[in-house]
Amino acid sequence: MKFSGKIEKCQLSPIRKFYPYQVECDKKGVKIYHLNIGQPDIETPPAYFEAIRSFAQPVLEYAPSPGIPEMIDAVRGYYKRIGIEYAANDVIITTGGSEALSIVLNCILDDGDEVLVPEPFYPNYNTFVNTTGGKIVPIHTTPEEGYFYAERARIEPLITDKTRAIMFTNPGNPTGVVLTPAQLRLLADIAKEHDLFLIGDEVYREFVYGGEPLQSIGAFEDIAQNAIIIDSVSKRFSACGARIGTIITKNVGLQQNALKICQARLSVSTLDQIAAAALYSVDASYFDAVREEYKRRRDTIYRKLREIPGVVCEEPKGAFYVMAKLPVDDTDKFQTWLLTEFNDKNETVMYAPGAGFYGTRGKGADEVRFAYVLNCKDLERAMDLLALGIKQYNEMHK
Repeated sequence: MKFSGKIEKCQLSPIRKFYPYQVECDKKGVKIYHLNIGQPDIETPPAYFEAIRSFAQPVLEYAPSPGIPEMIDAVRGYYKRIGIEYAANDVIITTGGSEALSIVLNCILDDGDEVLVPEPFYPNYNTFVNTTGGKIVPIHTTPEEGYFYAERARIEPLITDKTRAIMFTNPGNPTGVVLTPAQLRLLADIAKEHDLFLIGDEVYREFVYGGEPLQSIGAFEDIAQNAIIIDSVSKRFSACGARIGTIITKNVGLQQNALKICQARLSVSTLDQIAAAALYSVDASYFDAVREEYKRRRDTIYRKLREIPGVVCEEPKGAFYVMAKLPVDDTDKFQTWLLTEFNDKNETVMYAPGAGFYGTRGKGADEVRFAYVLNCKDLERAMDLLALGIKQYNEMHK
């Protein structure tokens, strides 16, 4: 049987592909410290569950295709609190940020069209772009430079007549890079000058650790027709299982075309929208406490990584990830070895190998992404296991 060339270009997630090895470790009673998936262990605010428990409608109906008014208004209220005004039709509710990205890219890309994306990038961007027939053109970075990319000289030479958008995550997944206001303005200027869409994946907006105010490309009124914000409750409220995301844009043409897909898939879960809307009522102190907890974790994992000889990494400024270059030949093979041949006191560690975060063939083979979603004590133990594993692996593979 023949499968589509578009899907054949896609790969399995580098974040989830080691699951079969995890199952075998579980059978053997080997404890794994999971730093491979960005699944927060922070408790979801009770407001979510209270809204579900109080739901009393006799029929669970289809929701409107753009989203229920309560959810749309909750999103609008959130942005108003950070100084950005949106009309109701500027907000479209989706099944997670993933569907938001998929819908947007299907609206703006034809076969052969290009999207500029700084690499390393969230691996699922590849799938979302490839299934449209489009292509990611990587903006190159290096671990030695802290994955810096926001400069005109790196971006403009990549723009061709096939370029349709610049897409980036801020704060960054997998790098933890946080753009300065001037750098964000630069991306806005380039998009405006070249008539490109600027797709800002802003799902980690709350997680910045230098005291910076929350940023969004929505604040730049002069690029209202270029700007597309991807947002979600998954990470902000530790509600990954809710699968509620948003497309936010003032571009009426994009709104109308996105609605074609939204209507075809009928609606997003009614109950999850009702519950997710309640999350936006949580007090600002919730974010303060979560931010402080992640900062402690960031400081812990960064300190421990710097203690390991040969590791190259810069301090992440946001999100809850750190990308690092390890002194091993291949982090994919190293991860397999950690799960099949290594353990210390019946414990091992799991990360996401770096190659899957790159669009450039051959890059990232000695890099990894860690998600610091464990408590500080567990992070310290995980890094000790990593250090011991590196030492033993290199001794065995001289």
